[in-house]
Amino acid sequence: MHVMISQLLDIPSELEILKKPPSELFFVGNCDLLHSKKISIVGTRRPISYTKEQTFKLAQKFSQIGYCIVSGAAMGVDAIAHRGSFPNTIAVMANSLDYQYPAVNRTLINDIYKNSLALSEYKEDYRATKYSFVIRNRIVVALGEVLIISEADENSGTMRSAKIALDLGKKIFVLPHRLGESRGTQKLLSEGNAELILDIDEFVGRFGQVQKSNDPFLIYCQSTPLLSEALAKFGTNVYEYELEGKIKIENLKVYLL
Repeated sequence: MHVMISQLLDIPSELEILKKPPSELFFVGNCDLLHSKKISIVGTRRPISYTKEQTFKLAQKFSQIGYCIVSGAAMGVDAIAHRGSFPNTIAVMANSLDYQYPAVNRTLINDIYKNSLALSEYKEDYRATKYSFVIRNRIVVALGEVLIISEADENSGTMRSAKIALDLGKKIFVLPHRLGESRGTQKLLSEGNAELILDIDEFVGRFGQVQKSNDPFLIYCQSTPLLSEALAKFGTNVYEYELEGKIKIENLKVYLL
């Protein structure tokens, strides 16, 4: 896929807290998302089923209250967070934007290029390295109001993101896990460096509320249904609501505005 890569004229103000903010940032997609309220979500590349479900739910519910989810486009938790909040999502890449890496996420990354926003501090023809992933993480963390780590091993790149958040004075929130699971987040909890998310609706409600409505169709759209399902249930009303600016249809899904 050929992409038009541009350079941001201004570095986002959220990155000014970094000791070494990027001197330049390149982007593909919708820069207006940088003006949204943002939450960072990161975690393991190999999440258990429970983590997958809860991460998607968190990202989706934040998107429904107008937040943009920031993550790193990696396998696992990152990809799930992007999908859950799509198109309200920002991917920060560890390589230049002319590469869609990792290859397993190429479709997702191309969707983000078309409908969301991807950022990188690397010029063209730069492939990801172990070092660039660590450097990338500081931007992911700095852009969000808080950091959510949904699952992490004790000695992992995700825990480096936790250290960055602590150094920046960002609050860290984690999901509850059983003994022996997600030892990284369990350690953060035991050391008093993270807070537990015990109820997703209550937690997201601290940041804002989905606008209440008595309209059955708008209530239905809060779950971001497939377009085919919405049409089967509500018929051409779907397109009438789109014309009125109450919903948005993208990638065969219906989004509440």
